[in-house]
Amino acid sequence: MPQLVKVRPTKIELIKLRRRLFLAERIQKIVKDRLSILTLEFLQIARETVEAKRKLINNFSELYRALSIAAGYHGYIALEKELIASERDLEIAAGSRNIAGTRIPTFELKEAERGIRGYNLVDTSSWFDQTAQLSGKCLEAIVVMAELQSSLELLGREINRTKRIVNALEYLVIPGLQATIKYLKMKFEERDREEKSRLKRVKVLLEQR
Repeated sequence: MPQLVKVRPTKIELIKLRRRLFLAERIQKIVKDRLSILTLEFLQIARETVEAKRKLINNFSELYRALSIAAGYHGYIALEKELIASERDLEIAAGSRNIAGTRIPTFELKEAERGIRGYNLVDTSSWFDQTAQLSGKCLEAIVVMAELQSSLELLGREINRTKRIVNALEYLVIPGLQATIKYLKMKFEERDREEKSRLKRVKVLLEQR
């Protein structure tokens, strides 16, 4: 049974309750629409995450194969030397986008960091060059996965929070207001009947005099 709202049994309070009910129902519709948008976006990002994970695994498989061949061709010592020479600092541009009032992070490798080779092209083979290119692809895929995973976590938390609001409105707030309005209306109808009965008795007494 819905819990009644504690108010004074007056017609002014009844009017206020009707306004609150109207506002609560409007908010419920808005929140439900927002929940639908968040859920659709969550499902879309989840599908993108599955595809990005598959791409990342494939890239790492190709990288491992190219790195193994490069290691066999150059030897581990020479390969390690070229790998150390190709090390560089990476910069990631971080931003955000808005999804139904929720800020979702965006990550992107800065263009200046792509395609830079620190190793000697003369002393290395095409396998090492392929390894470097695949490493860049893997790095980009990792950044994409980080963005998607962060987005999923934030959207998941926001969806749960929005669901709690929807449930509170649907099962507590609105039923409570409706039950209280119904109770007050019954109370006022009972008062009206009592008032009419009292007036009838007074009228009968006056007529008997």
